[in-house]
Amino acid sequence: MPLIINRTPVAEDKWVTVAEDQAIPSEGAIILPLAQWQENRDALAGREVGVQVNGDDDLDQVLALNGQVELIVVEFPAFTDGRGFSIARLLRRAGYKGQLRAIGDVTRDRLAYLEICGFDALLVPEDRYSPEVLNAFDEMSVRYQGGASLARPAYPQR
Repeated sequence: MPLIINRTPVAEDKWVTVAEDQAIPSEGAIILPLAQWQENRDALAGREVGVQVNGDDDLDQVLALNGQVELIVVEFPAFTDGRGFSIARLLRRAGYKGQLRAIGDVTRDRLAYLEICGFDALLVPEDRYSPEVLNAFDEMSVRYQGGASLARPAYPQR
């Protein structure tokens, strides 16, 4: 799957996603499900660790990741599930400075809004990616909602 970081396609991703039923590799940058990270937090001290969350995870536990991990991956399981947008905005409002990556149902028509909500990395499914997808970030010149990157929406600026 093509990875876009800060609007730029990235050829290689240093992060390796570890499934819940997989053993945790002894080296390298890893992404763990929230529950697996919580179980192994002490053993992972000093490692490059990212945590994958979704809308079913406890929001307080997700917000507690602020300052503890370098990467938070937010899963969008379906187009109709927008909880990831809220998770991103809440993390950025709480001061999260690390990389915030969207995965799952990441489509062209959502890229600009994902960025506004605070995502700086997007993993686009292979079948939905083409170089023209990057144009989606600049197709809207006026935003009617505020966001992590836009504190003031268009409507009060008249």
